[in-house]
Parts: sequence; C-alpha cells; structure tokens
Amino acid sequence: MLSPPTLLLVLDLVGTFVFALDGALTALRTARLDIVGVVTLATVTALGGGIIRDLIIGAVPPATFSDWRYLAVATTGGLVAFALARRLDRLSLPISLLDAAGLSLFAVTGASKALDYGLGAGQAVILGALTAVGGGTLRDVLIRRVPAVLHSGLYAIPALIGAAITVAATRAGVYGLVAAVAAATACFLVRLLGIVFNLNAPRPPRAGPRR
Repeated sequence: MLSPPTLLLVLDLVGTFVFALDGALTALRTARLDIVGVVTLATVTALGGGIIRDLIIGAVPPATFSDWRYLAVATTGGLVAFALARRLDRLSLPISLLDAAGLSLFAVTGASKALDYGLGAGQAVILGALTAVGGGTLRDVLIRRVPAVLHSGLYAIPALIGAAITVAATRAGVYGLVAAVAAATACFLVRLLGIVFNLNAPRPPRAGPRR
C-alpha cells in the first residue's frame, strides 16, 4: 500500500505526463508549432495548474522547481507526442481523452495537497479544481483560444466533483489508492459525458428582439 505522500507524488507525475501529452497534441493540431513550441506548450499545460496551486498555499518553491522529475516528465510527454504526431491522423479524440484524464488526476492531487497544507474543505475543493483547469487555461490563452473552463460547463464541474470526493474521503479517514481512483474516475466520467453528449451548464436565455 502506498503511503499518502507517495500516492500523491505518483498521481501528480502521471497527471503531469498526461497533461503534457494533451498540451503537445493540442499544439500540433491547432497551432502547428515547431518542436520548441510543442514542448513549451506541453510543459505549460502540465505544470501551470500545479504552480498556481503551490504559490497560493505557500509551497515555495513550487514542486515543479524543487523536484526535477516534474520538468523531466513534462518534457518527455511533449517529446513523445511530437515523435508520434505523424501516426495520429485524427487527434481530436486523443486530445479530449487526455484532457479529461489530466483534469481528473489533478483535481485529486490538488485537493489532497491543499489539505496537507492545512486548508479547509471548501478551500481544498476550490484549489483542486484550480489545479485541474489551470494548465489547460494557460494553454488555451497561449494559442489564442477561449479557455474551455469559460464556455464548457462540464469542465470545471467535473473537477469540483473529483476534488469534493477526495476531500470527503480524507475527512472520513478512508483516503487511499481506492478512494483516489474513485474520485478521479468520477471526474473523468462526468467530463466524458459532457464531451460525448455536448453537455454544458445552464446558460442565460438570449434576449428576444425589441419591439
């Protein structure tokens, strides 16, 4: 059985790799960047949310800069995606699945780390969601695209659900690998429903023509 710190590190590194692939594939598909641009977008996507979280909770320097494995894993993910790009004729589905997986893992690790630093349940849920959506938001801004969190209702909501389950399991004293996987799976499935059925949160009705 993995100890909580080891479990957090493993999930964080897996999420970093997955989001790096996502960022790199997005760069290849939408922005057509060179290898430097691809790796840069991969690292921003993979590490952006974690850096924001760490700065907020006072984990200075952020894990990205105190543990070489984060940068190494993010860079590797970018290079792997770049090397395999020609074999991926249709990137929409891989990008969506990787984005959902990264979102799920970071929602769990973000909430867990916030709790480790003594934050309350509500704050931990918010920081879990922020960790999950932060990197993708920076990615979208860099390629001049409206961030998914601002127009896709089932993007932030799944992250909040995954973070909330993580916090509830921790408060109940049952947090471990099974609970972490359950929280990440719940987030992933809700996000997947949003992708498959094009679901969004309720939006205000459009105003009708003036008479």
